[in-house]
Amino acid sequence: MNDTKLKIGPYEFNSRLILGTGKYPDFGIMRRAHEASGTEMITVAVGRVDFSKPGQKTILDYIDRSKYTLLPNTAGAYNTEDACRIARMGRTLGLGELVKLEVLGDPKTLLPDTEALLRATEILVKEGFLVMPYTNDDPIMARKLEAAGAVCVMPLAAPIGSGRGIQNKLNIRFIQEVVSCPVIVDAGVGTASDAAICMELGVDGVLMNTAVACAKDPVLMASAMKEAVSAGRKAFFAGRIAVKEYAAASSPQEGLAAKS
Repeated sequence: MNDTKLKIGPYEFNSRLILGTGKYPDFGIMRRAHEASGTEMITVAVGRVDFSKPGQKTILDYIDRSKYTLLPNTAGAYNTEDACRIARMGRTLGLGELVKLEVLGDPKTLLPDTEALLRATEILVKEGFLVMPYTNDDPIMARKLEAAGAVCVMPLAAPIGSGRGIQNKLNIRFIQEVVSCPVIVDAGVGTASDAAICMELGVDGVLMNTAVACAKDPVLMASAMKEAVSAGRKAFFAGRIAVKEYAAASSPQEGLAAKS
């Protein structure tokens, strides 16, 4: 297998697993989970970091920025204006030009407002951001986001935190067909097999948070996710067998002695 690195804008990564920072029992477990996962990119909700108390530790103090690329996100934004404001705040605070762009449309399902997301993408790209938009599994919107300048598209597998795994493999395949930028499945992964299935479809990466942070053993689950993403990627390149309606014998039947 001659694989390439994951390329997002000017950045290159060996790992195709991106992890979040929310919901962990404590910062120490979070840090150990990140290490066990092999991830090289970590996403942080900018709007939920308290910068108002100088000298007091924040979640950023538990992330080694010489080791990990920070991916600020606009979690909590429900309109274009708030999403752009949070993205700008992150850059002003020195968190870089990368941004995971979230514009939610409904507090119950946490599904994205794709119209507002597209507008925010257009605005932030013009301002020099490298936009990684969290979107639904709609190939039409994925194509529009790429045309607006997004450096990748991040369709959901299932609603955020649901742990249901990938619900629509066909749409993920359609998205891969209509865009040339990386496709990273974001949201809904529940366990290692879900991550492997995503990667077996040929996507470029997987982003998750709850599946690791809320596992009974987050560090062990992080390690499992690392192996699952790697195994799924290898399986994609290996090429699975065709799905058949009926059985097909594993051993050839020719030359077997006739039954008496």
